[in-house]
Amino acid sequence: MEQANVPFILDQQNTVGSQFIAELRDVNIQTDRLRFRRNMERIGEILAYEISKSFNYEPVDVQTPLGIDRSMKMADFPILITIMRAGLPLHQGFLNYFDRADSGFVGAYRKKGNADEVEIDMHYVATSSIEGRNVILIDPMLATGSSLVRAYQGLLANGKPAQIHIAAAIASAPGVNYIAAEIPECKFWLGAVDPELDSRFYIIPGLGDAGDLSYGPKL
Repeated sequence: MEQANVPFILDQQNTVGSQFIAELRDVNIQTDRLRFRRNMERIGEILAYEISKSFNYEPVDVQTPLGIDRSMKMADFPILITIMRAGLPLHQGFLNYFDRADSGFVGAYRKKGNADEVEIDMHYVATSSIEGRNVILIDPMLATGSSLVRAYQGLLANGKPAQIHIAAAIASAPGVNYIAAEIPECKFWLGAVDPELDSRFYIIPGLGDAGDLSYGPKL
């Protein structure tokens, strides 16, 4: 992978997160849809925790039963924007931690075409204003990066964010480099980065189709 803005890759550390990623990939485990969705959710929770370290905090006095504690709270909750349908379990993991966050949803799908090209059709975008907000774009499989770039370009109609974070469970090195070139201000938070894409633009070794593994095959 060429040099890109990749501050956090989960499976480069020996943590329980690596176990969750291994189970997502394992053909003998991933057929359990409940477990697959829960592992995706867990990865979202871990990435949410890591991203939270980059946000601004402010002091607050908290009344306890025995006195007052000087604590810190987040100055502003982010907007969590995910690509439907595959992104929903990963999004839920983020929402578990950023429980007061606003959410947005983008509908995107691959148009059928020749084997050498993927065309992304954006047919649904629903979100509040992102002006001056911390935005986390959530997609479980960052393959070519085209859908996330298209989504971000569409979201700019609703304002300019203070920060833009890209979160994915599995990413491809070409996709990361493409997004880094198109959205140089973004920060990446990834479960794992795989080296290549196949002729159908699936991540190799990847894990297959995250949407189908979460919810069943689509027509």
